Amino acid sequence: MSARFLILGPVEVSAGDRPLPALAPRHRAFLGYLLLHAGRAQSVERLTEAVWGPAPPDTARAQVHAALAAIRRVLRAAGAADQLRTSVAGYVLTTRPGQLDLEGFTALATTTGDDPRQTAERLRTALELWRGPALADVQADYAPAARARLEDRRLTAVERLADLELAAGRHEDLIDRLGAELAGHPLRERLTGQLMLALHRAGRQADALSAGRGYRARLVREQGLDPGPAFLAVEEAVLQGDARLQGDSGLRGDSGLRGDSGLRGDSGPHARAAGSPKGKTATFLPYDVADFAGRTAELTQLIAEDDAVPSITAIDGMAGIGKTALAVRAAHRLADHYPDGRLFVDLHAHTAGRQQMTTSEALEALLRQLGIRAEAIPARLEERAALWRAELAGRRVLVVLDNAADSAHVRPLLPGPSGSLVLITSRRRLTDLDGVRSLPMEVLPASDATDLFTRIVGERAVREPDAVAEVLLLCGFLPLAVRIAGARLRHRPRWSVAYLAQRLRDERRRLSELATAERGVAAAFALSYQQLEDTERHLFRLLGLHPGRDVAPHAAAALAGLDVAEAEDTLEALLDTHMLQQHEPGRYRFHDLLRQYAHDTAAEEPPHERHAAMARLLDHHLNTASAAMDLLYPDSAHRRPATGRPATPFRDAAEARAWLDAERGNLIRTAAHACGTDWPAHTGPLATTLYRYLYDHALHDDARTLYGKALAAARRLGDLAGEGRALTDLGWVHHLQGDHRQAAEHFEQALAVGRTADDRRGQARALTGLGDVRAAAGDHEAALRALHRGLELFRELGDRFGEAVITDYLGVAHERQGRFAEAADLHRDALELFRAIGSRGGEADALHHLGTACLRLDRPAEAHAHHGNALELYRRFDYRRGAAKALNGLAAAALALGEADRARHLYRAALDAAVEMGDLAEQSHARAGLSRLVP
Repeated sequence: MSARFLILGPVEVSAGDRPLPALAPRHRAFLGYLLLHAGRAQSVERLTEAVWGPAPPDTARAQVHAALAAIRRVLRAAGAADQLRTSVAGYVLTTRPGQLDLEGFTALATTTGDDPRQTAERLRTALELWRGPALADVQADYAPAARARLEDRRLTAVERLADLELAAGRHEDLIDRLGAELAGHPLRERLTGQLMLALHRAGRQADALSAGRGYRARLVREQGLDPGPAFLAVEEAVLQGDARLQGDSGLRGDSGLRGDSGLRGDSGPHARAAGSPKGKTATFLPYDVADFAGRTAELTQLIAEDDAVPSITAIDGMAGIGKTALAVRAAHRLADHYPDGRLFVDLHAHTAGRQQMTTSEALEALLRQLGIRAEAIPARLEERAALWRAELAGRRVLVVLDNAADSAHVRPLLPGPSGSLVLITSRRRLTDLDGVRSLPMEVLPASDATDLFTRIVGERAVREPDAVAEVLLLCGFLPLAVRIAGARLRHRPRWSVAYLAQRLRDERRRLSELATAERGVAAAFALSYQQLEDTERHLFRLLGLHPGRDVAPHAAAALAGLDVAEAEDTLEALLDTHMLQQHEPGRYRFHDLLRQYAHDTAAEEPPHERHAAMARLLDHHLNTASAAMDLLYPDSAHRRPATGRPATPFRDAAEARAWLDAERGNLIRTAAHACGTDWPAHTGPLATTLYRYLYDHALHDDARTLYGKALAAARRLGDLAGEGRALTDLGWVHHLQGDHRQAAEHFEQALAVGRTADDRRGQARALTGLGDVRAAAGDHEAALRALHRGLELFRELGDRFGEAVITDYLGVAHERQGRFAEAADLHRDALELFRAIGSRGGEADALHHLGTACLRLDRPAEAHAHHGNALELYRRFDYRRGAAKALNGLAAAALALGEADRARHLYRAALDAAVEMGDLAEQSHARAGLSRLVP
């Protein structure tokens, strides 16, 4: 029986009656994400962000690989090993027809036909596939939004089925089912209306009205909103006992009752002020868009303002974020609470082709909206402002000041003491307006963006949920981009959503794709860009050259040739204008679409300045990385290239490690970028500099990427020594991951290059790796030959660190031959050398190996002491791969000493550490040890 993949409930893989290996909770999270995106490649970065969000742990990559290995084991047991593949773009989990419950649900729930009975049967079958909330046992960053999106699709199917059941006269059967659904989704308006209709048809008018009142009260209490007009129509019909509700036309899917929480109609939660005739109210609010989606939290904040004080809220956010739509939606909701006027003025600070309205002109427009005759409006700004405040005194007026440039633009427009409400929108944070509440807007959550896109596009979006998700991701969840993408699709009936996604994948064309004849994302960005100061525009353009994901002030200073304080001030100014985002203190990044716009504007910089900026950034990365590594690994400083000094050296090792952890992705991307452009000479030195950091933290993917680029750069430059170094480094990565054949090939190539270049140190390094990989393969004679020759070369060079390292590997090689006494002597020699040169990391390795040899010599107490000392050193400098080795060694020694319980505890700790680091060899050792302890 073929494998079945289930995500409509707990995430599971089944294969008939065959028992499958259990997946850990974190592994189920990765499996769930791969199944949600079945058939599409997911990079390690995307998987990391999906599970942990913007702040993954340092061990994220290792955990991703551990999860994928566990998933492969389950698939292998289910006979589906070939369905998880590794491609250039990442990992792809493919499903076959009938394997994935979500695909079955989608096919059944979206199929339409002329026969209502067949449609209803298909919907029942679709709903039977659900075993509980989707992704029920998944704890991951992506899960809440995905779960909500899938739950909305389930509820939509429930509502469609309810319409058909009502039309067929099965209202009695529906009452309990609809009641159960509403218990979990009490603000689902369409469900409530359907329950009211079912109760009414069952002769329970009082219960129907009670359900409606309960919904209305809860909606006002929890969201401060009134029900939509379609719901009100049903409620009124039930109240009047309208005979039309007894037929089959009462409540259809197109009746206007939607599956969201309302947010429609022009009524607000506040009572109309007494004695204010509606017909005389000045209302200048623009049209409220019909397809407004989401923003529930922001609306709730806006409509819950304190009536006791004049309320002024400044809504700020980047271009296209939906500030005006939010302000207008809130104004319509609150309109009845402000009977003395609902005013609106567009200040045109960011309107293409329009000159910005002056404050004086804005005051004239507002006073005219209040009914002041033109001849009665004074000419001077101060007098106009005074008249404005006097007119608002004692009135309740709602004012929307849209598209403000800055605080000075709107300060004279603010009312004095009154009961009025002012909503201001601006692309700049108005932080210096006294008494003004700030409401920053972020991009739409995935569920709200999906809702918006679906409202615009219609049925095609429902049929292609995965493609919709990709389009929204490529739009950066920016409302303007989502609207334009949806509009393009709506007006191109032959396009599929997947075809639109394909067009948007081309980064060079994406901004032009997200444009219409009237507006575009790039045009909106351009207006914000043009209003920046010269220094801000200059830094913005240069940041578009940065290959990394984010930037810190020191890197920005290097890029732009500024001092750090000036760079940080400029970054903060770009943050205040929403041209940058800040995901954590001191680190800045672009919205994805703004990144592309910045990259395009970088072309405005002269070529020589672009070249100089990148050279400064690369020098900064190399110099700072070298300073960090000198603090963390002083014993191997002689093996790193000489560099300049960074502008601000680190205070201690912890600060150096934190910088490396934060900048690792940027360092790798920048080095990769340098390799293929005008700076290949930077790539090799950065790879050499970061070697010990990447090795000690088992960052194999980053290491393979960096060393591969270093190899390409060295070959491009004709640098034989650099080529040999990169080949050796790649050999160690493959060796550590268990690919000994590939490792041996790299070491052999490195040795040949070293001989051609007469590079003795390069040959010695290659021989060290080659000797260890030969020993691991059981070719002891070749191993000893390589290691002894490498030792001779290191001694000829006077390289005591290299001599200590290869002496320790010679001990390991002797141990593999069963020559444990000789191995112990060699490890002691290596230990003395490491201590003499002050290499604490090397000392820990030698202690660990000495402990292993002592255990094989039946001296468990000595072995225990050596492994314990090694573990202490490993933990002192946060070498987690070493900690896993030492824990395994301690466990073996404890077992030999008769301490079975302690050995079990240590093996489990070793297994956890090895899984976290993606160290397959130590995982195997830990599992083997645990298997020996099974009662």
